Amino acid sequence: MERRAVSDMSRRASARNVHGILLLDKPQGLTSNRALQRVRGLFQARKAGHTGSLDPLATGMLPICLGEATKVSGFLLDADKEYQVSIRLGQTTTTGDAEGETVSIRPLPDLSMTGLTQTLQRFVGGIDQIPPMYSALKRDGQPLYRLARQGIAVERAPRRVIIESVVLHRFDGQELALTVRCSKGTYIRSLAVDIGELLGCGAHVTVLRRSAVAGFDGASMVTLEQLEQQAASGGLDALDRWLLPMDSGLAHWPDIHLSAEGSFIVRRGQAVLAMASPVPGPGWVRLYGAEAGFLGLGQMLGDGRVAPKRLFNL
Repeated sequence: MERRAVSDMSRRASARNVHGILLLDKPQGLTSNRALQRVRGLFQARKAGHTGSLDPLATGMLPICLGEATKVSGFLLDADKEYQVSIRLGQTTTTGDAEGETVSIRPLPDLSMTGLTQTLQRFVGGIDQIPPMYSALKRDGQPLYRLARQGIAVERAPRRVIIESVVLHRFDGQELALTVRCSKGTYIRSLAVDIGELLGCGAHVTVLRRSAVAGFDGASMVTLEQLEQQAASGGLDALDRWLLPMDSGLAHWPDIHLSAEGSFIVRRGQAVLAMASPVPGPGWVRLYGAEAGFLGLGQMLGDGRVAPKRLFNL
């Protein structure tokens, strides 16, 4: 126990302040938290957080915020997501995906691409989802998946989510290949189960890959293997080149540029008149200083002033 405490102290002592967003291509079989810890260790980052868990079965985009970028992680968590998913029809499982045990096997009805497309469109828009028992949601401090592993099922309230689009790419007689764009909080496994029930044959997810989060696409993703190779050959400088600016996930927000005097006032926690044309309406904005660059996040007030809400300590 004492040796472990000394080891933890050593890691903290060697940690560094590094700031930015990394788009990790999470591998299959790894939890999001474990992936986060491996990235944090490679970067020797003092502070890190991810922007929404992916199931161990799932691969793809896991934005990881390092240092002061953790202050924008909540906004990326709230952003829309895009998934590439394969759904097997005719078989249900305990988890809603291929990692669970088979519950039922049912024959498939006669299906066509046209009929399937029409069925899938019934899920577009606002829908109510019941979160699966095998999820990280907590009940009385316990993750639901731990209760599920003990054979305990508890009542879960439905949650409203938005399915922006469902595109059917392929149907081979047994599996569907889809692209789904959806709001935060959407469970693709629950969507697959609901599709199977509407078709009358049951279904579960076999492949799940997150391909986009907010304004990020897959072009800037990096794997753990690439990071490990670059850390071994080029050190921390090579790793830092993968980091995106802290404001890169908020490019759709209006930006307010402040004078040196305005920056000084904002840094003291006071609102200033927004010198912008046109002045944005009420809501979140990005704040920039004349010399300091990206200062952090603010909110427009109704009188044309902007108030600091989440500034970076760089």
